[in-house]
Amino acid sequence: VAGVIKMVMAMRRGVVPASLHVDVPTPHVDWASGAVRVVSEAVSWPEVDRPRRAGVSSFGASGTNAHVIIEHVPEPTVPTVPEREPAADAPTPWALSARSPEALREQAHRLKEAVAGGVDPAEVGWSLLTTRAAHEHRAVVVGSERAELIA
Repeated sequence: VAGVIKMVMAMRRGVVPASLHVDVPTPHVDWASGAVRVVSEAVSWPEVDRPRRAGVSSFGASGTNAHVIIEHVPEPTVPTVPEREPAADAPTPWALSARSPEALREQAHRLKEAVAGGVDPAEVGWSLLTTRAAHEHRAVVVGSERAELIA
């Protein structure tokens, strides 16, 4: 497990880690051909036209052997929320969604209390549109001012 974690972290960082515990390379490999070499110190992972791949082997004392090939998956890009400057008199929609009519009413009540307590109504609307799951019971409240949304 430690070898897999080490290799995943190396792939993320783009560094080929040094081989450990290799004082004398095996004589059964033609090292002079240049096809393979022992990595004696950490180096940058070569940029090629395919994903990074590495093999991790484990040889147990009882004769149990395991080998896994790991392939790098690029980090997903997180969409950015565009900056917005709402117009002063623009209506603000609150898109509510819940699993039951009772939960929908409770959500509306909590939003009313939050906005009455000073939470920005436009931020509430933006969050409801961009971060909430859609359930089968829905309602939309539209208002141009705090008092109108609370009502």
